[in-house]
Amino acid sequence: MSKKQKKIERIIPAKVPVYLEGPKHPVYEFGFAFHVFREFIKAFRTLHFVGPCITVFGSARFDEFHPHYLEAVEFGKRIAQLGFTTLTGGGPGIMEAANKGAFEAGGISVGCNIKLPFEQKPNPYVNVTITFNHFFTRKVVLVKYSYAFIIMPGGFGTMDEFFETLTLVQTKSITRFPIVLFGVKYFQPLMDYMHLMANKGTISREDLDLVLMTDDFDNAILHIKKYVIENYKIKRRKRIWWLFEKR
Repeated sequence: MSKKQKKIERIIPAKVPVYLEGPKHPVYEFGFAFHVFREFIKAFRTLHFVGPCITVFGSARFDEFHPHYLEAVEFGKRIAQLGFTTLTGGGPGIMEAANKGAFEAGGISVGCNIKLPFEQKPNPYVNVTITFNHFFTRKVVLVKYSYAFIIMPGGFGTMDEFFETLTLVQTKSITRFPIVLFGVKYFQPLMDYMHLMANKGTISREDLDLVLMTDDFDNAILHIKKYVIENYKIKRRKRIWWLFEKR
């Protein structure tokens, strides 16, 4: 036996086989599908009456003294003044800040929390909260109830949420809702790369118009307000409690 094989055996004992697991048993797959379906139904029941939302995405890592946290608080207030519900991922950082701004301004504040290996509790500034087991079900709900999206500085999760939402708009899978990147200094390199994509032909030049990048609160809110006024009218909806929705 070579020295290399002996070293591998010390790491993975020869008597313990290691396999790449293929498809799971059909019963398991059915159970998983049912679990996902149940999670969606629970979310639909919980959020059915929260009203039209604006979703704020951003990092969970900013504390209450960080400038981006304070900016998110201001957005929460302005969303409430606009008459919309503030919808976030329900956790700390930017999510907490946006919920806090809406909550303190008397608006409706909603959080879609996620179970993580490390504990993440819903922040205390939500009127309505729901906790998800899966990121993909959570993202569906964060998009489903919103008519605009404000993307603030964040990490992998925020970028995932931004590009998935942008892809849905680009492919016309959802309506062309306003998408705002707030923070020019932070997002300029990302915007530059998107221009590179257009130059290389991997996206259309017109796709760049789907995003507004700004540092100005008034500009961001006006962009959203203009879209809503031009495309929607207020209509009283008949409340049908077909899934025993929560009020």
